[in-house]
Amino acid sequence: MNAHGPFQKHIAGHGNREKRGAEVAAILIINRVLEKAASIPHRTLRALAAHVGAIWYRLDRKHRDVAMRNLEMAWGKELTEAEKEAICRKVFVNLSTVMLELPYLLTLTRENLGRFITFSGVEHLENAQSKGKGVLVLASHFGNWELMSLAFSIRHQPIKVVVRPLDNHILDAIINTLRSRGGNELIPKKGSVRQILRHLRRNQVVALLADQNVDWYDGVFVPFFNEIACTNKAMAVLALRTGAPVVPVYNYRQEDGRYATVFEPEIPIIRTADTTGDIEENAACFNRVIEGFIRRYPEQWLWLHMRWKTRPYQLWPRQSLKGQRWLVIRPQIRSLEA
Repeated sequence: MNAHGPFQKHIAGHGNREKRGAEVAAILIINRVLEKAASIPHRTLRALAAHVGAIWYRLDRKHRDVAMRNLEMAWGKELTEAEKEAICRKVFVNLSTVMLELPYLLTLTRENLGRFITFSGVEHLENAQSKGKGVLVLASHFGNWELMSLAFSIRHQPIKVVVRPLDNHILDAIINTLRSRGGNELIPKKGSVRQILRHLRRNQVVALLADQNVDWYDGVFVPFFNEIACTNKAMAVLALRTGAPVVPVYNYRQEDGRYATVFEPEIPIIRTADTTGDIEENAACFNRVIEGFIRRYPEQWLWLHMRWKTRPYQLWPRQSLKGQRWLVIRPQIRSLEA
């Protein structure tokens, strides 16, 4: 990977010439470290990740508390405290593994990707694309999502992926270069709707990670596990507006360390005369699908994210919501319907 080539386009425009030079130097150093790390055997990496994850869990009280609060919100009395804590510990190990596997993205090829990942259910995506309206892929921060998208582009076809730029643009340049190695095109989340519509009209595949909290004006409040969650409405609005099929996908780490990527059948879209209600119902349906993935392999989801951060009472600070567990709020949707 050449920092003066692929990375250059990601850091252009950040600061003056001296600052950009320092950034390129930093990227070259990080790139060299990644290249060296890519030679570490997978078995050794997994053992290292177990130790790193255990230390991270003990030292990072902030994210440990976030994960435990999320687990409590999601599972309630379905699991004991000991069971939630056991999942939490595994979450830190899983994320440590994902981060330590990052260098492998440098060496992934069509010939060797079978050592890291397998695919099943791809026919569901192909059948959806044969309709000629493009495809919306419902993805989430599950398993090793970065490996999944890159491997799919190498093994099958490049896709379009909606991403939120990282706050640190040096890391953003590195990650985005790895993401696009197989030909994937990255769409910045802000102002992405027009680009998504254009790609769907061209019958292309667009993936959105729809499992994270959003501000109230970008979402709808619908159930996720045992609580309502402010859920991104973009997938539902786009599916209703364009008729593009929605195909869910997830990947999970198996006992041998390889990832299994599973495409599931197209999700039927609810379509009535009530557009706002349809958006809510479809967003809730997408949440149920993602929840199903998580219930199968709870330790492999990103529990460190504050999924229930945006709460309904923020719209009406003086109104008590005591007892209104399933309150649904209908914010304006003009930004995506126009």
